[in-house]
Amino acid sequence: MFAAATKSFVKQVGDGGRLVPVPSLSEADKYQPLSLVVKKKRCFLFPRYKFTSTPFTLKDILLGDREISAGISSYQLLNYEDESDVSLYGRRGNHIVNDVGINVTGSDSVAVKASFGVVTKHEVEVSTLLKEITTRKINFDHSLIRQTRSSRKAVLCVVMESIRTTRQCSLSVHAGIRREAMRFHFMDEQNPKGRDKAIVFPAHTTIAFSVFELFIYLDGAFDLCVTSVSKGGFEREETPTFGLLYRLRNILFERNRRVMDTISRSQLYLDDLFSDYYDKHLSMTDISLKEGTHIRVNLLNHNIPKGPCILCGMGNFKRETVYGCFQCSVDGHKYVRLHAVPCFDVWHKRMK
Repeated sequence: MFAAATKSFVKQVGDGGRLVPVPSLSEADKYQPLSLVVKKKRCFLFPRYKFTSTPFTLKDILLGDREISAGISSYQLLNYEDESDVSLYGRRGNHIVNDVGINVTGSDSVAVKASFGVVTKHEVEVSTLLKEITTRKINFDHSLIRQTRSSRKAVLCVVMESIRTTRQCSLSVHAGIRREAMRFHFMDEQNPKGRDKAIVFPAHTTIAFSVFELFIYLDGAFDLCVTSVSKGGFEREETPTFGLLYRLRNILFERNRRVMDTISRSQLYLDDLFSDYYDKHLSMTDISLKEGTHIRVNLLNHNIPKGPCILCGMGNFKRETVYGCFQCSVDGHKYVRLHAVPCFDVWHKRMK
């Protein structure tokens, strides 16, 4: 019943989604400014996070005994009185029934009345705290730090503001039947025992809070994540396996870059060759068919398989040919593969 009332309060007050309802009356005193809570994602099916209270404050996990000098300001927020009737067939109605344990025989709804009265907001002076943490370090030997650091899903947070009641407050739940003529009808005369429940809790009870996540570095320094864009957690050490893979990735990247540069230079070289060939309007007979020059032959007739051209086969595309020249030799071979046009004439022109 208390959880349902605090959720309703946060939903109506809003505050841009930063406010978190206190889940339990027994833990309300643990959500005070500068207290530490653990934020953990439930699972991929539930986008909302679960906040777990701890018995520690920010000072407890810092090195040294110096107190935190950041002050806490407070002011009245609003006067909150809420009455609502909830269907028993909804999720919230089922939660209230299971939480309170009222008798719902013959009822289709429950009426919830929350009387918080004037509530106050207590918040930490952020600018002062940010200046102070620049000289403070986290104690990695603290049990809370060790346990939170071992879980990759858990994030340590510090409570920056809390909303509290100022007087004794009451919550009541009544089971009844919805009527068309009136909003809600209480069956006073026919009410079985246990149909109504009410609780009273003392003044200065925290009903909602907001947090800043902590990002903790390897050297013990830490930052407050004052915006929703920045995320908290722990800076992770580079493991040997990760470091080896990272260096291997860099080596492969550099090698691939050099290969691409070589291919690019080869392509530019071929472009220069061919443009020079076509600019001078050379023909197939300009060199190869002159007397005393090398002869273009079909290598397949000499049992030599098709292969990459020694000129244009070195570019981005491995262009292959069946033609070549027996008068030239390269890399121990007694022949050179060359396309009939224009590679054969370009090759022998450059050889001259």
